[in-house]
Amino acid sequence: MALDIADATDQLLGEGDIPPVHEVNAAGTSPFLLTADHYGRVLPRALGDLGVADTDLVRHIAWDIGIAVVAERLAAMLDAHLIAQRYSRLVIDCNRPPGVASSIPMISEATAIPGNEDLSAAAKEMRRREIFDPYHRRISAAIDARIRAGRPTVLVALHSFTPVFYGEPRPWHIGTLYHRDTVLPRLMLQHLRAESALVVGDNQPYAVSDITDYTIPIHGEARGLVNTGIEIRQDLITEESGQQQWAERLARILREIEATLREQGMNQAVTSPASAPARCRRRS
Repeated sequence: MALDIADATDQLLGEGDIPPVHEVNAAGTSPFLLTADHYGRVLPRALGDLGVADTDLVRHIAWDIGIAVVAERLAAMLDAHLIAQRYSRLVIDCNRPPGVASSIPMISEATAIPGNEDLSAAAKEMRRREIFDPYHRRISAAIDARIRAGRPTVLVALHSFTPVFYGEPRPWHIGTLYHRDTVLPRLMLQHLRAESALVVGDNQPYAVSDITDYTIPIHGEARGLVNTGIEIRQDLITEESGQQQWAERLARILREIEATLREQGMNQAVTSPASAPARCRRRS
């Protein structure tokens, strides 16, 4: 299981490990900047299987099932830049404030993660330094470059959620997540609710907060960008047909929203005054 190898060295990722950041269409012309914090479920070789069964490593506790394909297809359809993170959220959750219990969970949805128990401060910092930090530096750098170039930027954080949570069915097909800025979520809700037979969550199944999120508070709200989180129910995007359907639906809706924002004056719409008080924190 190799649970203690990384604790004995000053480096987590080594030969045979892939970089944490995955990008698609970095030169895309769309105002939408897409992120996928839980895109992958790769484990660093030094951590083995974290003491977790193979059957659990393909569950939601390890990654957002289905969102990788949806995100890539959406990026292609919109000509948008996608920045995604390849390593499992069980190694370090890239949509949690470092240091909170859910950042490197010892238990996830009642499943013990032995490889996350009794970690030294140095081992935790190594995971942050080599996986979390490069991912968020890349998002920050992309936003910086777009701002310097005078390019409108709208942040869309893509996730998926389980149809049942602790025995409770979740009725929503999709939800928009937000905190301070409601510009894009309101438009998303309007368009999604116009779709026949969709049950749409308004800050469901989760709500963004400074305590439980990172990407939207730090890269969206603190930068003054119009933003939203999007959660799609996993059973709808497990298969290729559903992934294609949802990518097409989101592409169509986001194009319509882009037209609306441009009519309103895109540059003003993309720097929403409700979005950027002091520097804040995070959740998923």
